Amino acid sequence: MIKSADTKPDGDEMEVEETFPESAKSRLIAVCGKGGVGKTAFTAMMSKVLSASDAAGKVLLIDADPAKGLTIALDVEVKKTMGEVREEIIAKSKRAKKEEKVQLVDMLDYMALETLIEQDEYALMAMGRTESKGCFCPVNSLLRGSIESLSEQFDTILIDGEAGLEQINRQIVRHLDTLIIISDATSRGLETARLVKAMVEEEKVIKCDRLGLVINRVQDNVEMVKKAAESVGVEVLGYIPQDENVAYHDLVGKALTELPENSPGFVAVQQIVDTVL
Repeated sequence: MIKSADTKPDGDEMEVEETFPESAKSRLIAVCGKGGVGKTAFTAMMSKVLSASDAAGKVLLIDADPAKGLTIALDVEVKKTMGEVREEIIAKSKRAKKEEKVQLVDMLDYMALETLIEQDEYALMAMGRTESKGCFCPVNSLLRGSIESLSEQFDTILIDGEAGLEQINRQIVRHLDTLIIISDATSRGLETARLVKAMVEEEKVIKCDRLGLVINRVQDNVEMVKKAAESVGVEVLGYIPQDENVAYHDLVGKALTELPENSPGFVAVQQIVDTVL
């Protein structure tokens, strides 16, 4: 929750003092992996499973990919992103006087709330792109504090991360209950999984209570794939078979939450979610 704000001598930026909840009640799950491995499709299917689960409670989805892939996979229209809120704050703070900047900070929670899309099954927030160059760390901290405050209203928060390792490296979130690494059955995908493991366990870039690996689009050589997955040294949460229903939904732009209940990929994701919850 935001306590106060002030300005730098040059008037170009906001300084903030923040306090955050000592213990978050929400279950925080994030999904990461190399680009092109089906991370967003997995997250979309996982959101369907979580939304139908009593154990998950009230669900918040955060599309942290600037390309807004999750919103596309869910066929949800986004009217405002947190990136646009950030740009609005930066633009207004550069023109505002000191007392107006204080008022702007007081409005931030409401501005963040405007980005929240309420569906029957879940709520969704898209981070979106940011255009302003340079370091705006105080503004980023303001937004993170606002998201944390808003997140307290939900029982389970699922984050679809940007492709690659950038968001882990920038410590977008500071503590996760579960980090799920998605890989396909390729050496490149598994090498990314190893890099994530090293960043979490050796470099300690983020606190993570549980680290798991999911292998997506498994077709032939199942035993070879399992052996390769186990060599990463991360708990394997499950294997998702190649599913033509998923490919079709992606091709025609149909929401992945509309997949048949017996679709092989969706059945596999249900089993994986059971192990996570």
